[in-house]
Amino acid sequence: MKKVLLVCMGAFMFLGTQTQAQNDFNTITTGVPFLNIAADARSSGMGEQGVATSPDAYGVQWNPAKLAFLDAQHNVGVNYSPYLRQLVNDIGIGNLVYANRLNERSAFGMSLRYFGLGTITTTTGPQDPGIDVRPNEFTLDATYALKLSDQFSMAVSGRYLRSDLRIQAVDPDAQAANSFAVDISGYYQSEEILYNSFDGRWRAGFNISNIGPKFKYDDAGQENFLPTNLKFGGGFDFILDSYNKVFVGLEFNKLLVPTPPIREIGDADGDGVPNEIIAGQDNDVSFFSGIFQSFGDAPDGFSEELKEFTWSLGVEYVYNDVFSLRTGYFNESDIKGARKFATLGAGFEYSSIDIDLSYLFSTGAVRNPLENTLRFGITFHFGDEYDEY
Repeated sequence: MKKVLLVCMGAFMFLGTQTQAQNDFNTITTGVPFLNIAADARSSGMGEQGVATSPDAYGVQWNPAKLAFLDAQHNVGVNYSPYLRQLVNDIGIGNLVYANRLNERSAFGMSLRYFGLGTITTTTGPQDPGIDVRPNEFTLDATYALKLSDQFSMAVSGRYLRSDLRIQAVDPDAQAANSFAVDISGYYQSEEILYNSFDGRWRAGFNISNIGPKFKYDDAGQENFLPTNLKFGGGFDFILDSYNKVFVGLEFNKLLVPTPPIREIGDADGDGVPNEIIAGQDNDVSFFSGIFQSFGDAPDGFSEELKEFTWSLGVEYVYNDVFSLRTGYFNESDIKGARKFATLGAGFEYSSIDIDLSYLFSTGAVRNPLENTLRFGITFHFGDEYDEY
């Protein structure tokens, strides 16, 4: 039973919506929330941002449009992140990506992301040997990116999702949930610009991800929104000389999912008869209507809508394109999940191999499930080289 509780916490804790009672603050809940966990070590070291950073193989998941600016023809990346490491040792997120720069103007990419929630032994009594179940979720993506000009590209991605959280002892009729989604993204990278004492390059990007229908685990169950998400941001490369470069980036993020209304029992009519008072809009709408509704349905109005945006600030120092130091900060409103944490990271390149590490520690009252966890990633790049001015 203890392991069941830990697994449930691991599956639904990340968005911050499950770490506090709903009546404490008005957070937004979705299905498959693991899609909002940064799966690669490089982006994790910069405050979990990657929509406007320099291109790498993990753009498949952060901003697929970046793939059209990759320097190498073939790119393969593998990452693993332990989850709730201080409580259990068999929950984690695995990430495998592949990106192929097809030619000067286009690229193709694929990725597999797997969230394993460990092994759970369910029993009906002290004499029952039990049944082992292994709840898991995974996604499989494919994307195509195309340069529309020398400085701007766009991409379209397709995604298959499967969420199998069945525990037969709890619900023998439950089924694995399946769905699909698409992403639309864009990326801008300027030419190198000469300033007074250094050169510079501007970067910007956006990604609208997980656009897809709601899903449920059984015919009588509740429908769940996918974590449809808008991410956008920009950054600047300070190219100090031929050896030293510093990137500074700022990114914003908002779930394009309706805010749940606040329901209370009161006497709105003043007739002494208790009735239900609803603040906000009904969130029982289609996924497409929910995208537009999400910009204006917060019960407390515009001020609450602004609090649904998270932001992150990231810095990356690169020496001679072989060694990197990274840091970042992520902030979320106290009434929308209260995730606040700082990150550190490092990267090393040897020949055609990149090794990345990152570390996270919480700075707010809500502890992150990835706190005090060292995340590791390795990337291989080979084939033809492309010179992006």
